[in-house]
Amino acid sequence: MVSDGRFTDVGPERELINRYPDKKQIQLPGKIIMPGFIDAHHHLTQSFGKALAFGEPSEIFRRIWVPLERHLDQELVYLAGKLAALESLRGGFTTVVDAGTRAEVKLDPLVQAVSEAGIRCVLGLICNDKVGEQKPSDILKQAEKHLYRWPDDGLIHPSLAISIPEVASDDMLYAVASLCKEAGVVFQTHVNEHLAAVERSLVERGLRPLEHLYSIDALHSHTLIAHATLLTSHELSLLKDTDTAVAYNPVATQWKGNATAPAMLMHEMGIRFGIGTDSTRSDGFRLVDAAEATQRIAFGLGSGDFSTGGGWPWLDHATTGGAEAISLSDITGEIAKGKAADFLIVDIDVPEFHPSRDIIWELTRYGNKDQIEAVFVAGQLRLWHGWPTDWDGKALMREVSQRVNEAIDQAPIQKIHPSSTEHHRLYQAFLDNKRKK
Repeated sequence: MVSDGRFTDVGPERELINRYPDKKQIQLPGKIIMPGFIDAHHHLTQSFGKALAFGEPSEIFRRIWVPLERHLDQELVYLAGKLAALESLRGGFTTVVDAGTRAEVKLDPLVQAVSEAGIRCVLGLICNDKVGEQKPSDILKQAEKHLYRWPDDGLIHPSLAISIPEVASDDMLYAVASLCKEAGVVFQTHVNEHLAAVERSLVERGLRPLEHLYSIDALHSHTLIAHATLLTSHELSLLKDTDTAVAYNPVATQWKGNATAPAMLMHEMGIRFGIGTDSTRSDGFRLVDAAEATQRIAFGLGSGDFSTGGGWPWLDHATTGGAEAISLSDITGEIAKGKAADFLIVDIDVPEFHPSRDIIWELTRYGNKDQIEAVFVAGQLRLWHGWPTDWDGKALMREVSQRVNEAIDQAPIQKIHPSSTEHHRLYQAFLDNKRKK
């Protein structure tokens, strides 16, 4: 039962029919209803980048994302955000956590974009004080205003972010983390993702990035650290002891990372984590497949662990566990009485699921976004068979196509790896030259 955007009653079919004999029944043979996926780490204004990052070495944010985002005006921020929201909804995500845009405009266009798309969004405001010209006092005033700008029952949920610890002073890191703790919202930062960043922190402070955050009391139950791919056993203990949450980004690891976050170990240790796309590929089912497969390849094969926990941990951390990691467990993440009606209708009457013997494993390894027939957020039908019901997704795509080259051409992007076409041409030239010799 759904009313005013929330589940008002949940239970076995027969019990619900007995409790509500006058209600109309809608039969869904061959379908399941499941919680919407939660993207615990996204960059909504990076949707224009797409294949620009393929094959690039680490810390691509310095050469691609920051230059691109800083050349987005208000209209382009709106278009990028709405395109990202559409991709997320199509992939079964009902909630996305935006880590904060580097675009030098206000967040209003991004708020408009996600609101029109109808997706739930944890919206980060970047509070770096060691870059740019803003005074720390002005940054903190904006941060406090951001935290209390939206009503509790809406789709926008505020968050504060520091891009990486090294771009903020210790005072700012502590202040921002404390503001989030007081407000009961997540403080976001990228931590221990790349070797270069770990080494810079050791040289500058004598501490690894996560250790540094701990030393200034910036780790707590409302801290959400993205990636955490390079962790020592001591740092895992710090996460556990402080109840800090992690955004595990397996596709980002596959595409551009230095290492794989030990998510299975985190799961066994009781460290809270959600699963994020890091704006790579917005497909919830392929994300959980990557989450399990990456753990099995990185850690399971060497120890003879071929199941890496089974299928259920990955679906759980992509839904219920994800909501806990992003401090929204009181609102979303499961189909339960009183929770927001954020859910999917998924067609499982497909060859890949016949014969069905273990639906959780099947969803984890065989599930595909094409099986998602409907996406509901706060009880509202947002997508039907992959497309919005109340706005024109194709028109958005056409508008993006007209504007995207302008944004990319104006940005001082530095690509190192050639495109696939150029790479193929160089390879053919190599073969031709080899034959001549």
